[in-house]
Amino acid sequence: MRKALGASTVAFLLLAGGCTTAPRDGSPQIQTSSDANRESLGGAVAAPLRDVNVLRTKIPEVLLRAIADPYGRPVRLSCPALISIVEELDAALGPDLDQPAADDDDLMQRGEKGALGAVAGAAQDVIPFRSWVRKLTGAERHDKLVQQAIMAGAVRRGYLKGLGESKGCKPPATPLHDMAPPPPPTQGFKPRYPTR
Repeated sequence: MRKALGASTVAFLLLAGGCTTAPRDGSPQIQTSSDANRESLGGAVAAPLRDVNVLRTKIPEVLLRAIADPYGRPVRLSCPALISIVEELDAALGPDLDQPAADDDDLMQRGEKGALGAVAGAAQDVIPFRSWVRKLTGAERHDKLVQQAIMAGAVRRGYLKGLGESKGCKPPATPLHDMAPPPPPTQGFKPRYPTR
């Protein structure tokens, strides 16, 4: 009986070893393990599977190319080519800093993320010596690769937007410089402390 249970567990782990995760809404945006753990109840409960490297975050191809050479010049240096590459990066990374942020997190959603984080923490506590297990299974190395891909993609997007701006392209191949309204003009310099 024990041999059958052990064999079925090993077979399940081998079959599920190539499983990758994606966001619940189906977007191609990359997620770190902590983001995936706080996304839904299923993600929180699956946290131990990420710790033993059974579930992994799939890294989009555009970010793997960015890791290889974040400052590589595109083959075609035209505005339409730059726009298509930047749009691919936007899909993989989410909105850039120059794009208006959609502040969707209300108090209920923040509370939900906190509760899901607590559930993920409780589920992760099932694994004894969790940090060693993550090192030995390669989960920690894969998480670092995901973070490296996010950083390289952000650098690549900034580099491409700089190239687009130098060529006079339109957004999204160039940064939006008018994000926020300019501050109101001041009437002059007012010192904080009295001066003579």
